[in-house]
Amino acid sequence: MSSGHLSQDEFFDKLGHLFNHRKSSDHGAIYLTQKRLTYDPSEQSTTAKLFPDLLPDKPLPIIIKATNGKSKRDRSDKEKLSTVVQPHELEAFYVRYADVCKAGMTLLKPRDKSKKKAKAKKKKATS
Repeated sequence: MSSGHLSQDEFFDKLGHLFNHRKSSDHGAIYLTQKRLTYDPSEQSTTAKLFPDLLPDKPLPIIIKATNGKSKRDRSDKEKLSTVVQPHELEAFYVRYADVCKAGMTLLKPRDKSKKKAKAKKKKATS
């Protein structure tokens, strides 16, 4: 793991805090992304250097990132989290990841659809 990535426990603690902090504000977003982490091409064979996705020599770890989606202009409040998950740890990681995300989703406020319905009725009545 490189120095910029958090341990999985730290990642889950901060991700839970990110979801809970969102509760106090009335808007905002949390972006969750994941992608394969590639190895250094100097370690791979010639064919693997040309086409690294075709035949990876070994299972590749995954990097998971989370950010609170604050604008580029106001970087003072922007939080960026990332962790690296090894292939043999994926199942246990995703179980805990799903639990943290589900707990955060319960804090979300449902959309108020009554205003849209009222506008639609008003348009129908005038037509």
